[in-house]
Amino acid sequence: MSDVVVAKPSVAAAVFAGEGFAVASSPILENARLRAAQEGLPYAGSVSPSDAWALFSRGEVVLVDVRTAEERKFVGHVPETKHVAWMTGLSLSRNPRFTRELEAKAGKGEAILLLCRSGKRSAAAAEAATKAGFTSVFNILEGFEGDLDEQQRRGAFNGWRHAGLPWVQD
Repeated sequence: MSDVVVAKPSVAAAVFAGEGFAVASSPILENARLRAAQEGLPYAGSVSPSDAWALFSRGEVVLVDVRTAEERKFVGHVPETKHVAWMTGLSLSRNPRFTRELEAKAGKGEAILLLCRSGKRSAAAAEAATKAGFTSVFNILEGFEGDLDEQQRRGAFNGWRHAGLPWVQD
């Protein structure tokens, strides 16, 4: 594997306005929020892996990996990210402490990006976090590994790793 660029992000404070929702100062997040409103998403919005990296590497967001600890260890993960599993165990049961654990890693008003394998679990986690009072939670589209291809394999045409973004493997 080639050298990995490791960001040392610091989270910018969110600006609050309107109906108690965090208003992102980033055009990327503002556009994601507008698209989410148009699509009726139950969370702040979605961003591409490349946009997620741009925001994270500039310290504008908290990036939280919601995959299992096993996925992070054996498949790889983005350096310097937080980890709060949305589902746990071999049966992938929903983590009943997810929102409490998320709040311990990021404030309810901070801009938070959630990453999973394909973007599906992170979308569900973003919805749950929003229902729990987090005001600026975004899903990372395509996830870490991307969607399945015709041969039922991931990583062939989209996702964090396919985009060539920084990641490491234990």
